[in-house]
Amino acid sequence: MRITQGTFSHLPDLTDEEIKMQVQYMLNNGWAVSLEYTDDPHPRNVYWEMFGLPMFDANDPSAVLYELAECRRVFPYHYIRLNGYDRQRGSATTRLSFIVNRPRNEPGFHIERQEFKDRRIQYTLRAYATDLPSGQRYDS
Repeated sequence: MRITQGTFSHLPDLTDEEIKMQVQYMLNNGWAVSLEYTDDPHPRNVYWEMFGLPMFDANDPSAVLYELAECRRVFPYHYIRLNGYDRQRGSATTRLSFIVNRPRNEPGFHIERQEFKDRRIQYTLRAYATDLPSGQRYDS
């Protein structure tokens, strides 16, 4: 099962050249760029771990791609996403966010159904990957 979160998630994975063009677009708009990673891609897990600091002063996509290569080297089996933040209004508004790295095997999610009084039904989404402890979820 392929995780579909963020911009471009229904398209094939972007190549490094396509990522570079998106980074250039972010920089042309004056957006700060950051990298985040996780091994728990639950749709409600919006707080991924940040890799390094946001690149507020980046003006060349090569610097961002270097940081991306380092993040991929350190976390080769994690989900990694690239974010572009617009700070024009005094807060960091996410303008562009997309996954740039994913594990080879994406086991998907399990839907748990619970029935309650008055025919009320509640569904819970659980990632199969979370059956293993953090750090051991995607090691192949």
